[in-house]
Amino acid sequence: MSIDEPILVRPDKSHIPAIAAFRKEFADSLDWLHGARGLRYMEDPSEWLDYSARLEDGLDGAPPYTQFVFVRPSSGKILGMLGVQHAPDGPVESWGGHVGYCVCPSERRKGYAEAMLREALPYCRSIGLRRVLLTAGDENVGSVRTILKNGGVFEGYYISPKHGREIGRYWIDLN
Repeated sequence: MSIDEPILVRPDKSHIPAIAAFRKEFADSLDWLHGARGLRYMEDPSEWLDYSARLEDGLDGAPPYTQFVFVRPSSGKILGMLGVQHAPDGPVESWGGHVGYCVCPSERRKGYAEAMLREALPYCRSIGLRRVLLTAGDENVGSVRTILKNGGVFEGYYISPKHGREIGRYWIDLN
């Protein structure tokens, strides 16, 4: 392991400038922020940090959600974000899953999504999950590859009522 190998950590106030830069890069590229719940709608990183802390406690009766950032230690740059939904948000049969993630547009195709997911799986096990559901459309080749490289097994397709299109469902066994 390199001394500057990125690490998966919970975000805190020390990450505020990097969160702002991460959000701006996604906004400039018109890309979606999967695995960074609420960040798309909150310009103030401090507000988002507070919101993320409330999500971890189970905001408004929803299952807890834990936010992580994937950070390069030397620069403090956030390379990606990953969120863990402790229980599926909505019917498992309909959409969503336990883990969502995104990689900064300028940092893609470097294996960061695969590393983030691999690092998050022990946490998923520690909160009592026996298997983890992830979803991805076939057009998202990188995400499908990331899931498969981390032991994901394809279950089948369904039409997502949230997205109105066919989505693949994958399970990773944590036992």
